[in-house]
Amino acid sequence: MLRDQRHELILRILRTDGAATVEDLAARLDTSQATIRRDLVQLDEDGLLRRVYGGAVPTDDRDDPFLDVAAVHAAEKDAIARRCAELIKDDETVLIDIGTTAHRVARQLRGRSLTVVTSSLAVAEELEDEPDIQLMLLGGVLRREYRSLVGFMTEDNIRQIHADRLILGASGVRPTGHVMDTTVIEVPVKRAMLAVSDQVILVADVGKFPGKGMAKVCGPADLDIVVTNAPADPATATVLREADVEVIEV
Repeated sequence: MLRDQRHELILRILRTDGAATVEDLAARLDTSQATIRRDLVQLDEDGLLRRVYGGAVPTDDRDDPFLDVAAVHAAEKDAIARRCAELIKDDETVLIDIGTTAHRVARQLRGRSLTVVTSSLAVAEELEDEPDIQLMLLGGVLRREYRSLVGFMTEDNIRQIHADRLILGASGVRPTGHVMDTTVIEVPVKRAMLAVSDQVILVADVGKFPGKGMAKVCGPADLDIVVTNAPADPATATVLREADVEVIEV
């Protein structure tokens, strides 16, 4: 088994089962304990887990990898994506954030005549063969586990464009209407996207109310539309509407 495959499996085991011993990981991955120890050292240095005596424990401040999150509330996300795509007009420039719901919006845009700008590799792969979509992929540092590009290069590239609409993702929406994210490194990219977009459409399934996240992306006044699946949290929906945000429940 290749090292990257082992690393992915180790992280998946920790997310699913919690703490694990070196002995248990070696048995489950059919490899030596010495190899597992080296893997844990590397993953700990990368900030992807925390080594403890005899094994490792998962970290609590990261988003789940893209493919794992994609399987959660899939039907609901598809319904949100379809409704969101209806709001986008042909020949517009659309800025698409990372995230599995935003990726599903991109899927609904196939066959359209648009300019799409994104920091998401998943979105780029979804639309790369679409002849009528001008696809612009932002530069930056690759965040492999979530298939996104981040950093000052990404932010600088965003500042060079203007978008008619932004499709924004989030880790959670607080009862105050504040949009939150679990990963600090993504927040400056999202804020840069907000600053260059005429209209901001937040796509969030009901699990994002109140959701999670330690880092504030924006307040309700920065949003124009929220597309979610009913029933959205009533208190949060009220706060959003009081801030003149259109809440569309699908």
